[in-house]
Amino acid sequence: MIRRSSPSRSVPASEPTRGERISIAVDSARAVTGILDVPRDASACYVVAHGAGAGMQHPFMAAVADGLHARGVATLRYQFPYIEAGGKRPDRPPLAHATVRAAVQNALELLPGVPLFAGGKSFGGRMASQAQAERPLPGVRGLVFLGFPLHPAKKPPSERAEHLARIELPMIFLQGTRDALAETPLLAAAVKRLGGRATLVPLDAANHSFHVPAKSGRSDGQVLDDALDAMLAWVDGVLHPAATGRLR
Repeated sequence: MIRRSSPSRSVPASEPTRGERISIAVDSARAVTGILDVPRDASACYVVAHGAGAGMQHPFMAAVADGLHARGVATLRYQFPYIEAGGKRPDRPPLAHATVRAAVQNALELLPGVPLFAGGKSFGGRMASQAQAERPLPGVRGLVFLGFPLHPAKKPPSERAEHLARIELPMIFLQGTRDALAETPLLAAAVKRLGGRATLVPLDAANHSFHVPAKSGRSDGQVLDDALDAMLAWVDGVLHPAATGRLR
């Protein structure tokens, strides 16, 4: 169980929990599973959606949750309905958006007073951004993209970034420089058009899965550590703009 905060605290003294499974009602006919990880005195919570090809228990998703837990950030990972049902074809956007919204609402209720951030890996991040562009996600302070899929592989450009202009929240793009789904010059141009509310963090030599070749001299774990450190610094800037000069 999570101990609820008193109204006087901005961040509740939550009881730590690891791998707690919760049920998230998407609509009257569907529910999906989520995994909640909360460190003691969590500074924020990242509501994180998986990519198109794998669910919330993929090793990458687990590593993100573990890394953020060690950094004092809670996570709520969750499934999209097609994964929950054992399917392979991603849900249509309206259903995916409803799932994102339901997960965020659950995090808001489970962790009162904890600042929320949303986003995810690839497809999951794009669905979160589309949901936000359509109608603001409750309580969300910013969006974090773990490899934004700007275009299909070998098929740039695309219109996938157009909805981002309708988002007023701060956004951070953690992106490999060898990502076949987001050529660096194209993504850099898209981020520049968003102005001060968007931040691009290039991950040198990493691909869409944050994998780096051996000749890079770094490991995949080091790349993920760099990404999560950058995310944590950005989250701190969003939450404390007066100290850092960042956009709220």
